[in-house]
Amino acid sequence: MLDEGASFDEFVHEHQQGLVRYAALLSGSRAEAEDLVQDVLVRVYQRWGSLDGPVYAYVRRAVTNEYLSWRRRWSTRNIRPAGDDLPDRAHHDPPYRERDERLWRLLQGLPRQQRAAVVLRYYEDLADAEIAEVLGCRLPTVRAHVSRGLSALRSALPEHAWRGHD
Repeated sequence: MLDEGASFDEFVHEHQQGLVRYAALLSGSRAEAEDLVQDVLVRVYQRWGSLDGPVYAYVRRAVTNEYLSWRRRWSTRNIRPAGDDLPDRAHHDPPYRERDERLWRLLQGLPRQQRAAVVLRYYEDLADAEIAEVLGCRLPTVRAHVSRGLSALRSALPEHAWRGHD
């Protein structure tokens, strides 16, 4: 683990890949995840000397907040037409094996808050209180997001896929 007094470069070297993987699970796209993490790290760099407390937790929360507000700012971005050589279906570059593709698509279909809560619980292995802090909500809200997210995933997958994961 990184020292509290570590430099920004050391922090990025140690945690950038994990933050991008986390953001890819949230956003559904490695390219969007890289952009999201880069935007957050630029803002964190500007405040690096004044950060108190656990830096990774602060940055993870910033990535989560950036993801949750991403769509709101989407209309302000410059979007250029890509041309006619695009594939027929959407391309995702998430970190998964082919056998997990269906679960990945279902996860991407969850509402943003539910997806964030499920990813924080099962990918980041956070407790409810930590998830509440990251999402800026109360414990019952976290439990509701996780419960509803898992319920939606379970209802769409065969029963045998969930054995041993409760």
